[in-house]
Amino acid sequence: MLFKDRNDAGRQLGVALYKFKEAPKTLVIGLPRGGVVVAYEVAKALHLPLDVIVPRKIGAPDNPELAIGAIAGDTVQLDQALIAHLQVSPSFIEEEIVAERKEAERRLALFRKGKPSQDFTGFTILLVDDGIATGSTMRASIAYLKKMKAKHIVVAVPVGPPDTLAELKETVDEVICPYTPSSFYAVGQFYQNFPQTQDSEVIQLLTRDINS
Repeated sequence: MLFKDRNDAGRQLGVALYKFKEAPKTLVIGLPRGGVVVAYEVAKALHLPLDVIVPRKIGAPDNPELAIGAIAGDTVQLDQALIAHLQVSPSFIEEEIVAERKEAERRLALFRKGKPSQDFTGFTILLVDDGIATGSTMRASIAYLKKMKAKHIVVAVPVGPPDTLAELKETVDEVICPYTPSSFYAVGQFYQNFPQTQDSEVIQLLTRDINS
């Protein structure tokens, strides 16, 4: 185990991101749900504002845990090779995109509590999750932030497999990940405590003063 829990992982990640402490026009963005817990600790350590975007995985037919793509905002990232291999129909993909976009909008409204959407233009973004496995939702989030004209995008996670991280490095300005074990099965294997994060906790963290 590398981390006691997501809070511990966030504190360790905050140390790795120290060069961004109090950096101007810089935001910490957490990916719900678990990534927001990590991102809160990062934002607190670096004295930076915390925000959220809500990517959603597009699951394969009969195997929703297998990502054939993901959405974030109005951007869609699809794994065309996997889609072809599984012979997934265009109609299935379109239906899933509509359904997941609707769910993402519902969750974003829930999390933001009427707060207007953040303008990311010209910002440095520290894009935080509790770990990376396939990276599907992270890729969609990156594409969305690029479309929103973020100036500098940093993928920041406590743990991830070297191959996925290497792929992500080709799409962003920086990838910061303290632990890159070669033997990687699931993000949760590196946490002593890895419970499901509830919507209520996400809302609480997003409204909490990071200086408290």
